[in-house]
Amino acid sequence: MAGSILIVDDVSTNRIVLKAMLSGARYTTCQAASGVEALALTVAEQPGLVLLNVDLPDMSGIEVITRLRADPATRRIPVVAVTSHTTPEMRLNLLHAGATDILAKPFNELLMLARLRSLLREHGTDAEFALREATCRELGFAEARSEFSPPARVAMIAAQAETALRWKTALVQQMPGDMIEVIGQEKALTHATSNAAPDIFLIEADLARPGEGLRLMSELRSRAETRNAVIVIATSPGAVETQATALDLGANDLASTNLSAPVMAQETALRLLRQLQRKRALERQRETLDEGLRLAMVDPLTGLYNRRYASTHLTRLAEHALRTKRPFAVMLLDLDRFKSVNDTFGHTVGDEVLTAVASRLRGNLRPVDLIARIGGEEFLVAMPDTSMPEARAAAERLRRVIESTPIPLHDNRSISVTISVGLALGGTTRDTPQQLVDQADSALLGAKSTGRNQVSVARTGTAA
Repeated sequence: MAGSILIVDDVSTNRIVLKAMLSGARYTTCQAASGVEALALTVAEQPGLVLLNVDLPDMSGIEVITRLRADPATRRIPVVAVTSHTTPEMRLNLLHAGATDILAKPFNELLMLARLRSLLREHGTDAEFALREATCRELGFAEARSEFSPPARVAMIAAQAETALRWKTALVQQMPGDMIEVIGQEKALTHATSNAAPDIFLIEADLARPGEGLRLMSELRSRAETRNAVIVIATSPGAVETQATALDLGANDLASTNLSAPVMAQETALRLLRQLQRKRALERQRETLDEGLRLAMVDPLTGLYNRRYASTHLTRLAEHALRTKRPFAVMLLDLDRFKSVNDTFGHTVGDEVLTAVASRLRGNLRPVDLIARIGGEEFLVAMPDTSMPEARAAAERLRRVIESTPIPLHDNRSISVTISVGLALGGTTRDTPQQLVDQADSALLGAKSTGRNQVSVARTGTAA
């Protein structure tokens, strides 16, 4: 299921040790003892990540990875190759085959868990963008992808300029045609406010002071022009705590400060290129979404999705829920007595109220949640990977947020409004998206008929 980790190892003791380690960090796990079983479970369970021992009795780790990458159902899932006798050549072969990362036994638990957290976050982002892209494609406004890839812009920042120059010399041979430059911290921050920001920053963790490279990364993540840049932090091999902290603070990957060695430079280049491909894929998806939604799928008053987009996206969510066995929630929210607002204050004020309510909904839901305006004063919210208790808590929060603060108007007046909410749970039955919406609508009518300004749960949802 989404967010779980599949442990693949033919030795039961190894599986037990890993399961105990991961369970202590509150991860859900499933297990496979062979390559064949791993392939079948990855398709069936759609885990958030696969921990793959590369020494299996029935097939090599490289073959397992190659087959996972060839299957559209599993090609996006991160695969971490686990081995007790890694060599530089083996690492390169695993990365070429499609391994997302490589862990050598014995594990350092601190670093391993930081890597897993980082990869699961990355996978969650990729899966959400893929879901939205599929919705756009079905609606007919996803553009064909261009095969052209411009040269990458790579910036090297190290405590000593000589170190950065050695990195550049080593990587130029591995990344011909790309633009690699050595810069200082000041220029990096200048890039963060310009349109010439690098695609990739390779930053030494310790610059003028220990940990200063991590602080620079945080600054770059806070600036609009560099927020989505690839940032790789270089450390000495033994700096485990620094490596774990870098990943938790948002580093896309790690590198060795000794990357000038030819084999190390090859591995670093492979990692940089993988991150670059991911960055560009996300950029294309953002551009497609932005333009397509602006033209056809967004309500012009509130900036929320409209009914047409919501209907198609709910279908995608239902399919996702059946694959992952994780439920999703559907809410219908309706402004109480909104007609009297229009009759008393006029439609201009009514529009201000709708815009303010939309803003509050956006500010109190997750980025992955769908928010749509589907009628005059009616909104739909769909929350993937959400249980009924979580959905009810979110609905009550939205109700309180709308009720608690009057909405300021352009003429210095303010107006208080409330909402009623109907809630249904999907993904636990074969109900169609429209049936779920109908259930939420019935619950909404119940909330209206019993006093308004409350949350009502569909009867089928309460049983789930």
